[in-house]
Amino acid sequence: MTDNERIYGDEEGTPLGGYATLASTFATGLGLFAWTARRRGVRLPDGVPPWDLALLGTATFKASRLLTKDKVTSFLRAPFTQREADSHGTEVNDAPRGNGLRRAVGDLVSCPFCTSAWVAGGLVATYACAPRAARLVCAGLSAVAVSDWLQYAWSRTEQKAEG
Repeated sequence: MTDNERIYGDEEGTPLGGYATLASTFATGLGLFAWTARRRGVRLPDGVPPWDLALLGTATFKASRLLTKDKVTSFLRAPFTQREADSHGTEVNDAPRGNGLRRAVGDLVSCPFCTSAWVAGGLVATYACAPRAARLVCAGLSAVAVSDWLQYAWSRTEQKAEG
């Protein structure tokens, strides 16, 4: 743990170097996308219609939750996190483990809010290059999000009916 991490963070030390590495990776990916798009002559949209924004937002929400909270995707998080508890439905709560970059990645992959920026970046890049494909992927993820809400509503209705 560096002196900056000790001064800045909690008793375990905030992995500032790991966060800087992740932020640099994200920025580099964004730069590579912009460079590649320009070289290939990809014409970026002048705007995003409200319906597409709603699809992108709902898909980002669902993909972020799938990556950070779903039991089935826990194999992706396991090297960087440890299970704290099961949550509602198929969701779980994982906590980051380790130090430095490992802990920073654990923070990222266990936080749907943190992961959503990365997911949105990928979906927006896809939307810029292949809007029809992006809409299809976003529609599928949005359908899963709507299904989740309907599953919870159904379960709640059953519970009320049973007394």
